[in-house]
Parts: sequence; structure tokens; C-alpha cells
Amino acid sequence: MTPELLTLLQQVDTPTVCNAIEVAEGKRGFDAFTRGTMLASAPDAPAMVGYARTAKIAAVAPPTEPPEAIKARRMAYYKYMAEAQSPAVTVIEDLDYPNAIGAYWGEINTTVHKGFGISGALTNGVMRDLGDLPEGFPVVAGSVGPSHGFVHVREIDTPVEVFGLRIAPGDLVHADRHGAVVIPPEVIPALEHAIRSLLETERLVLEPARSEGFDFETFAQAWAAFEKART
Repeated sequence: MTPELLTLLQQVDTPTVCNAIEVAEGKRGFDAFTRGTMLASAPDAPAMVGYARTAKIAAVAPPTEPPEAIKARRMAYYKYMAEAQSPAVTVIEDLDYPNAIGAYWGEINTTVHKGFGISGALTNGVMRDLGDLPEGFPVVAGSVGPSHGFVHVREIDTPVEVFGLRIAPGDLVHADRHGAVVIPPEVIPALEHAIRSLLETERLVLEPARSEGFDFETFAQAWAAFEKART
């Protein structure tokens, strides 16, 4: 991924990326995106973009392993996250979902991960401390709750699933208040052109629709130009 593509991806929303992937593929049917409604800690923040650093957690029940094993895995988790190459996104599957209670993403954990240089967090689990999370580290989560429960790390650097989206370590993730998408590696070389082309094509309809005097005839002309540009 080039620096130019990274900057562009940070400037556009996730629906635009989904559309641009279909433009790059030349067909509809792309389906590597989340299902259902997710919550964003900072709905107006730019999208998080990065290669996935993954883990699984649980919090409803206390861990059954010895405390030494839990502590060692927790520190291994933080070492794994600290060694992430930028850009990176943390992706956590809460194994208690849909009954997750443990707010893994609060003020301390988000601040630590931001300090590691990670762009944000995606999870089917819980976040808290809204209003106190650091600026520039968005969280897209399954729910909001007040407690951390018995939260502990179960697995590190493993394939995960968040709201129907399967994510492997190293997958390129784009996420915002709409949810998340995994960008297929084969479209990356064409993605910048696809996004810019998509935005230009959409203006053929959007600009007339936002102008005074817009009517059906103007719409029909704009739509014809729009469809021609897409072919």
C-alpha cells in the first residue's frame, strides 16, 4: 500500500471503499464486510485503516487457567501489539458475544494502544469511558457497558470473526461508524484509481441534485451521464 493510498483511505468512508472495491473488481457481489449495526466511539472521526493485529478475549466467567498463565498471555498480547508495523488496527473477537459484558476498550487500554502507534480498534465486544477515550484512536464496537467483568485474553494472532466478518492477522481493514471491510490484496494496486473514479462519477448526480432548479428532467440527464461513466 502506497502512502498516497493510505491517505486517501483515511479520507473516505467505509461505504465508499466497499463501492470502490466493486469498481476495481468490475462486478458486484463483494461481501467481506460486517453485518448489522455497530457503535462508534467517535462517529465523526476519520476512518481507521491498517493491517489487522488480532486476538480473542472473554469476560463473563473467571479464567480457569493459573494466574501466571493469564498474566503471561496478557503481557504477550501487549508485546504483540507494541511490535505492530504501522499502519495497524487491533481487531478483537469477544467470545462471549452476543452476551459480552467486559469493556476491554476503556480509557487506559485505548491510550496504551494509541501509544503503540495503532490506528484504532474493531471488536464485537464492549467499550466504555466514552468522552475520555483519546482523540485519534476510534473504537468500533458491538456495545457500550460500564464494567470489565473478568476480561482476559484467550488467543493472540489468530483468525477472528466480528459481526460476520472473518479477519485474519495481516488483513487490510477499513472501519468507521458504518462498520468494517477487509480490502482484498488483489485490488490494492487499482484501488486508488477506483476510489477517485467513483467519486468523480458520483458528482455527476450529486452536484445537480444539490443545485437550485433540480427536477426530473435534470435528474434523467444526470443519471444518463452517470450510467455512461460507469460503463
